[in-house]
Amino acid sequence: MDVIKDLYTIIKERKEQKIEGSYTNYLFEKGTDKILKKVGEECTEVIVASKNDDKNELVNETCDLIYHMLVLLANSNIPIDDIEKELLERRKKIGNKKNERKEIQTY
Repeated sequence: MDVIKDLYTIIKERKEQKIEGSYTNYLFEKGTDKILKKVGEECTEVIVASKNDDKNELVNETCDLIYHMLVLLANSNIPIDDIEKELLERRKKIGNKKNERKEIQTY
């Protein structure tokens, strides 16, 4: 998670300190609609790469999607620590759904 946190830190810095020619600054300047468009495009590209069973392309497109999601989070002022905290909470729930299914089937 460190590399993602580091990337998020850089993205936040770009939001606060404009750097000419920065793609990240361009996204912030264009706003939420542009950022969401890029998230959607990258999500579709992840799907296509997976469908085509192209592992290299899937890795590349996943990185693009993560980057654009981090831009979206920064644009929405959501700290990366909130995502980490939620993932840790969800990890505690692993296996609970199977137990629910078993209980439902016994009725």
